[in-house]
Amino acid sequence: MPQALTIQKVDGKPGQVYYPLQLNEVPKPTPGPKELLVKVQAAALNHRDVFIRQHLYPGISFSNPLLSDGFGTVLEAGSEASSFVGKKVILTPSRGWASSPDGPEDPSKFSVIGGSALYPVGTAQDYILVDADEVEIAPAHLTSHEAAALPLVGVTAWRALVTKGLSGNTASAAGKNILVTGIGGGVALAALQFGVALGCNVYVTSSDPSKLEKAKALGAKGGVSYKEATWEKQLLSQLPTSRPYLDVVVDGAGGDIVSKSVKLLRPGGVIAVYGMTVGPKMDWTMSAVMKNLELRGSTMGSRAEFRDMVEFVRKQQIRPVVSRVVKGLDNIEAIDGLFEDMRKGKQFGKLVIEIAPSEEEGGAKL
Repeated sequence: MPQALTIQKVDGKPGQVYYPLQLNEVPKPTPGPKELLVKVQAAALNHRDVFIRQHLYPGISFSNPLLSDGFGTVLEAGSEASSFVGKKVILTPSRGWASSPDGPEDPSKFSVIGGSALYPVGTAQDYILVDADEVEIAPAHLTSHEAAALPLVGVTAWRALVTKGLSGNTASAAGKNILVTGIGGGVALAALQFGVALGCNVYVTSSDPSKLEKAKALGAKGGVSYKEATWEKQLLSQLPTSRPYLDVVVDGAGGDIVSKSVKLLRPGGVIAVYGMTVGPKMDWTMSAVMKNLELRGSTMGSRAEFRDMVEFVRKQQIRPVVSRVVKGLDNIEAIDGLFEDMRKGKQFGKLVIEIAPSEEEGGAKL
């Protein structure tokens, strides 16, 4: 029988508990008129999956399959979606946000899929049943591992950089100076790759010198260690003399990013924050006010932004960075190892589970 991966409920307080993984046998679904039955070939982890296991994420489910990133082949389709049969597709990682640039049209109906109580779908299973409008045809240049690595980090980075950081204006992006903090995580790497493809000068931060070098190999103009107390001064010295300031900061950490960025950003510059891993609060300084800086929160993205992002990846031939792959949905020990990589910040790129064999895999592994 087909299998699906969930978490198993055990006693423990949020933040202290760590729910074990559980493999379950499930029936093979049958598509309705507008639905697709997709054989999942690869799925990928995100930080939210770690938070789910720690019960630090709202609205979790112990019965719905985990993971929000997935790639597969359409095996069967309903009568109104038959043209999809045989197509290789990337699955949309969320539900309930169509196109509004401000945020979900009805926040109570928005959720990322995978281990969510609001929507029963998740990509950590052999077969997934989805509406036909919840897939995009996979860019032909991507391997199954790369395609699975794209969805959630791709749309999150696209919204943070393009919709928020650049105000949707990609035509004038070339030559702008962008800082992407915390390089090595999936969102930061996607933002780096998108920025480079748009012609921006992208700079990065990390605590690991090897990650800085890997980022430069992907097109970053420079980088600094955020462990250095005066890293902003080091970064300032790397900026081009013709444009000695930053236009946009794309940040997933929070902390003291405002006080650091105010010394680097041009007047009216933008800080787009998609996460706050340092802590749930951050300071907004008077110097930022006097410089007319804009702080813009950004989380995930809409269905329309997802479509635009995938098309950009297709057009620019961008290959998501894959850090490590393990094979088999039943390989619980190895999958747990991927979770540990993420918990310890070892990864440079996405952590992927190969659920079913596909073409020979290669790509941008660094």
